[in-house]
Amino acid sequence: MLRPTRSNLRPTGSSSYSPLSCTSQQCTSLSPNYKCGRNKACIYEALYWDNSASIGEFATETVSFGSSGSVQKVAIGCGHENQGRFGKAAGILGLGGTAVGIPSQIQAKSFSYYLVDLDSSSSSTLEFNSAPPGDSILIPLIMNLKSEIYYYVELTGITINGEQMPIPASDYQIGEDRRGGIIVDSGTTISALPAQVYNSVRDTFVKYAKNLPPAGAVGDLDTCYDLSSMPTRDGFPMISFQFFGGKTLPLKPQNYLFRAGSGGTFCLAFKTTSQSVSIIGNTQQQGFQVTYDLANKMFGFRPNQC
Repeated sequence: MLRPTRSNLRPTGSSSYSPLSCTSQQCTSLSPNYKCGRNKACIYEALYWDNSASIGEFATETVSFGSSGSVQKVAIGCGHENQGRFGKAAGILGLGGTAVGIPSQIQAKSFSYYLVDLDSSSSSTLEFNSAPPGDSILIPLIMNLKSEIYYYVELTGITINGEQMPIPASDYQIGEDRRGGIIVDSGTTISALPAQVYNSVRDTFVKYAKNLPPAGAVGDLDTCYDLSSMPTRDGFPMISFQFFGGKTLPLKPQNYLFRAGSGGTFCLAFKTTSQSVSIIGNTQQQGFQVTYDLANKMFGFRPNQC
């Protein structure tokens, strides 16, 4: 059961903090995920794919970016009731494609991040207005007018040890009704696929992972292994994503096996989804410099670079 926590943050300590009215343009752009609070204050309600949630006051504030300067009157959420799998995170940064997304508010033409492994003692990085490195794997970034907050890609297939999953490409694509498709999301840990796609990936992975010692399921992760004594490299299957234009993104074991708990149990970092959209989560993005080139509508994946 997810239990809500209350924030002790005191925004009155900031001279530049200014609550937004529920009739303001910034607030109404959140529709339908807002309501009017006391004195017509804008109250946002953010719900995430993994059932995490944040509720609080929508306001403007001066946001500083290290030694790069600051931007005034950026609309942000001050979360008072938060629940879910935020772990040790200090907060959530909205990088979506809407008018109140941080890239739009600071007029960034691109952003990129490098996500370190969950077990790493190093820090992840985030940069704005940086071009994709020349050795990046570049694929088209697709915007869905029905869901402007998300960034879509055209996944054409998944292979395991060179075996193509017997799934039509249409299962990964946005339909004529603007539903479906697959998004890249830094805020989702476990990738989500339609049942028929997941079942094919899981069954094929199990076939090629016979040298990995099996372990019991952990929650909704049903394909798990005891890796407390790590097997040789040969015991791990090779998984690759295929994208539009024949581009291939090979994944390492840390990109498809998720540590479930503090022990040696690792689970396949995919699960089924009842939503119409599929998700490439952050486990698949660890160890890559991922660039969102908003101006040129391109994604860049650069492996093994920090």
